[in-house]
Amino acid sequence: MLRAFCGASTEIGCVASEEEDEPRTCGEVMGDASFTVGEYVAVFDPLDGSKNIDASLPVGTVFGIYKCPLGRVATKETFLQKGNEMVAAGYVLYSATTVLVLTLGSGVDGFTLDPDKGIFLQTHPDIRIPSAGPIYSFNEANYRDFSSPVKRYLDALKEGSSVTGLRPNARYVGALVADVHNILINGGIYGYPATRTNTNGKLRLLYESCPMAMIMEQAGGAGSTGSHGRILDVMPTDIHQRVPTFLGSIENVYELDQFHQYYDDEFAQEEEEKKKD
Repeated sequence: MLRAFCGASTEIGCVASEEEDEPRTCGEVMGDASFTVGEYVAVFDPLDGSKNIDASLPVGTVFGIYKCPLGRVATKETFLQKGNEMVAAGYVLYSATTVLVLTLGSGVDGFTLDPDKGIFLQTHPDIRIPSAGPIYSFNEANYRDFSSPVKRYLDALKEGSSVTGLRPNARYVGALVADVHNILINGGIYGYPATRTNTNGKLRLLYESCPMAMIMEQAGGAGSTGSHGRILDVMPTDIHQRVPTFLGSIENVYELDQFHQYYDDEFAQEEEEKKKD
């Protein structure tokens, strides 16, 4: 549905989805080459948290929009842009209500679906994330497989020695959109770190990490990879590239970055060794 919606637009020339191996031009999607002329390309994860459906838990959709280089037809390489080149990003949360959160690069606004009228109403103007928050959202079933900086950070939170001075609360739904929305509204940090079996993490840079990082930054928060700096500064080399992802209040994310600065990240070192080989 998302692919067809973008394909029918005269503004979008090419789409890339987490669910497909390769991008597709809108001409291919619509069966008409005239639809390939749009100035923008769209990336999206159409159904984030799909494993939650059977349990009637929240799921969502994540999307980002990039501009094509002037005068060029969109190709696979068009998608290989840093996140700070995005012109728009957003997500839709399907839960007790259907909420659209959107940024066009000048702040973040939230809209709630009115099911009777079939329209979205602006219900959260100019969303600003608290500078620090009590919530941490990590899948701690993987704790033993996290890198040393992440383990130390989580231990500090639970011991009460975090510089934020806030008593922590653990919240984890298992859907990126639901967990990040909770952090955006209430403050704190969301993390999907690297593990021993997934040394680059599991979230995809283009479809998930970059759109969410843009939203967080536009709301006054931050998005970091931990060992490799700001998410929006990462230059993708593949459309399905994965990165460790930390999103949330600026003080929480800054503190986690400090743990990566002062303690060795064994997984990041392994990745650097592989590149040298």
